[in-house]
Amino acid sequence: MSDGESRPRPQYGEYATPEEQRARIQRPEVTEALEAGVAPPAEPAPAADSAPRVRGPLADRIATFVLLAYGLVSIVSTIVQLQDFPGYAERAAQILGVDATYTALSAGYVWGAAASVIYGVGYVLTAWLTWRRLRRGRIAFWIPLVGFVATTLLAGVCVTIALTADPAFLSALTGVVAN
Repeated sequence: MSDGESRPRPQYGEYATPEEQRARIQRPEVTEALEAGVAPPAEPAPAADSAPRVRGPLADRIATFVLLAYGLVSIVSTIVQLQDFPGYAERAAQILGVDATYTALSAGYVWGAAASVIYGVGYVLTAWLTWRRLRRGRIAFWIPLVGFVATTLLAGVCVTIALTADPAFLSALTGVVAN
């Protein structure tokens, strides 16, 4: 009696190739065909649109969409206000209780427009990165928060440059802050 005859017939596919094992696990009709001694049916090609979509936690998706919606409303209103930078600066001074007139009009319009572009591009970039992360089923609520901070810091630099272009206005503002 040789080793092949004394050994019991495999029952669990230990001699199956990895491809055969995967086929049997994923498609029961392959198992039936192999047990019947028939060539297994060809594996159907997956459709391009049938790629599985992974979804992250519902609470994360809700929080992410709420943050993006709030950000959109905030960005649009800020961009509209920055288009009239002298008015924007004077409203900021009024909030601080200062009666000052912004007079560096050309610098205000240029830097206000630059801040508007930064806000717009920052929002679009944030929304795109958020969408990519959500499509992968990963936690994404933090991306709008980081995008807000980064965009606000960059746009704040532009607003600060515009405010420092008018020394009298800046002096009136710093006088209030010093007191």
